[in-house]
Amino acid sequence: MTQPYRQVFTISDIHLDCFGRVKPSVLLYFAQEVAGAHAAALGTDWETLQEKNLFWAIIRQHIQVTRLPVSGETVTLETWPMPTTRVAYPRATVGYDADGNVLFRTVAVWVLMNTQTRNMVLPGKSGVTVEGILRGNELALPGSLSPAKAEKTQRRTVGYAELDRNLHMNNTRYLDWTDSLLSSRFHKEHPVRAITVCYLSEAREGQEITLRWEMTDEDMLLVDACREKADLSGSQERVFAAQIQY
Repeated sequence: MTQPYRQVFTISDIHLDCFGRVKPSVLLYFAQEVAGAHAAALGTDWETLQEKNLFWAIIRQHIQVTRLPVSGETVTLETWPMPTTRVAYPRATVGYDADGNVLFRTVAVWVLMNTQTRNMVLPGKSGVTVEGILRGNELALPGSLSPAKAEKTQRRTVGYAELDRNLHMNNTRYLDWTDSLLSSRFHKEHPVRAITVCYLSEAREGQEITLRWEMTDEDMLLVDACREKADLSGSQERVFAAQIQY
């Protein structure tokens, strides 16, 4: 039976925001790194999948934060694949401090994509088997997010520094964009508590993305990001959506 995989990270200044707390995007980076290391141990790493014209991608992710770690702390991440569904490979991850206290929990819905067509490949047709387990402390799989009816907008362009090995915007960078919608004054008094992100269409280099956003009375940031369809002028398609509770 598949066992949980563990990896230790040490928090350094490059991981921190201007208030000395780990940035939310870094928590997702840690979860991504430990998932990648576990995939390598299971024989489903990036290099192996490339030989099959496949790559891993996240389509939905939810994270609950108990406390954001600070500089010098060691964080132990524990991750395990959950049972495969008809369309995806869910994975749970928990981060602990040096005393064994839970810092954060996250669940990510991973899928396999074809490197040529950029279409999703169902587990039953991929030839990739991952044995999943349930330990009883997993977060529920996140559902879809409806478009936010927001009036505030900001435009961003996907640049070289935001791309990963799959030549699209890395999932962690979306949170850097959403963080920057709010001022440092707000972030100082409102550390993040929970995040849900739905990645709806991969963002490629040079694409201009419009972020529509609003802050609710309950200190929840709602974001819906769209771009113009390349083959249909004036028509928009959603790229990602996020709900962030502070």
